[in-house]
Amino acid sequence: MSIHGLNLDWHRFNTAQVTDFCRHEIAPLKAANASLPVTTNFMEYFYDYDYWQLAEALDFISWDSYPMWHRDKDETALACYTAMYHDMMRSLKGGKPFVLMESTPGATNWQPTSKLKKPGMHILSSLQAVAHGADSVQYFQWRKSRGSVEKFHGAVVDHVGHIDTRIGREVSQLGEILSKLPEVRGCRTEAKVAIIFDQQNRWALDDAQGPRNLGMEYEKTVNEHYRPFWEQGIAVDVIDADVDLTPYRLVIAPMLYMVRDGFAARAEAFVASGGHLVTTYWTGIVNESDLCYLGGFPGPLRNLLGIWAEEIDCLNDGEFNLVQGLAGNQCGLQGPYQVRHLCELIHTESAQTLATYRDDFYAGRPAVTVNGFGKGKAWHVASRNDLAFQRDFFAALIRELDLPRAIAADLPPGVVATARTDGESTFVFLQNYSAQSHTLTLPPGYRDCLTDAAAPDPLILSAWDCRILRRHA
Repeated sequence: MSIHGLNLDWHRFNTAQVTDFCRHEIAPLKAANASLPVTTNFMEYFYDYDYWQLAEALDFISWDSYPMWHRDKDETALACYTAMYHDMMRSLKGGKPFVLMESTPGATNWQPTSKLKKPGMHILSSLQAVAHGADSVQYFQWRKSRGSVEKFHGAVVDHVGHIDTRIGREVSQLGEILSKLPEVRGCRTEAKVAIIFDQQNRWALDDAQGPRNLGMEYEKTVNEHYRPFWEQGIAVDVIDADVDLTPYRLVIAPMLYMVRDGFAARAEAFVASGGHLVTTYWTGIVNESDLCYLGGFPGPLRNLLGIWAEEIDCLNDGEFNLVQGLAGNQCGLQGPYQVRHLCELIHTESAQTLATYRDDFYAGRPAVTVNGFGKGKAWHVASRNDLAFQRDFFAALIRELDLPRAIAADLPPGVVATARTDGESTFVFLQNYSAQSHTLTLPPGYRDCLTDAAAPDPLILSAWDCRILRRHA
């Protein structure tokens, strides 16, 4: 056992204590009314507890979402980040709808700058939660207090004392929209893709002392792998490494530094039966006690991936390498793609090389590989590549696996589609996170959920707008 392993156990102990505390708080409530559902509000990227363990004590998930809209010129990246957390909250209970416990119709007062939401953004942000699995939109707070630390925090009722305000009218408008969506409540999200975002792995990465002590960027890395699917309207579950892999066709494990006991066997069975697994640099380095695997990285995944990771190069900030696709590679990768931060130096054993490094002393070495394993494939990306690479690489896998999209339409940048279904009807939320209107050409068979009329074709989606359409599943 190492000092880092002891620290991991401390985090696990804290989680166990809080979970046990919740169970004791829940017990008398259930004794009085066994059907009473119990939850507690979660928060994004919360560090102290493993939500996957705590979720087991709850009947449903609720969380507090406060995106900092309008801090950058492009809202798309923040929308993608927020969508990933909605998907994680849904995934914590195996796809069961969650509750948006807290949100603000206006500005918070605890963020660095209290930027107002532009007209339409509150409705769009709220409907994003519903699109990803929320069965409610709730607020903190109903009425602003006259004093104390949250007297300037956004609320439905301002100090003026009524809701005949810009924010009050938007809240009322959102309520009218939600009242017309009763069929959406309880609908599920059919995800054939899963991305592993593992809390225990995060703790271990933060303790690792190398190869980068600043800028490992686990959360950002996971989100960069999530984004190409979100942009194309492909549903994703955000899971931890202990979740059953069999419901999925594609599982992505960015920087799975910690491979706990049993994961490798489950991953091998998943791929052997026809699944596709994508791993990256700095995977399979330690076990659950943060002890390094002996015999060559990526440890217990070496046979599945068909590679040996000999070294990893840490690039200085502002230093870059390039990755170039080999002629005729099966993904159609071209490039060159820009690489930052981390470059793994790998040897292929049974894997095939798809792309190589272009610069430095490891120019020509493998940077992207694929290994056939049973009926499936295991892919490995050895470097931290730019968004252009992520889009090209995952577009190839999307085509190969014929992954279903929320809507069969070409969507302009900033416009995304998210779907929920009850098995008979599918509800598609078209969301525009750009500051300009877009005109969309839709396939036939859609109706507008708010008017029950046939969806217009073409459909004009205004800035910060969301349209909800229905089709037969």
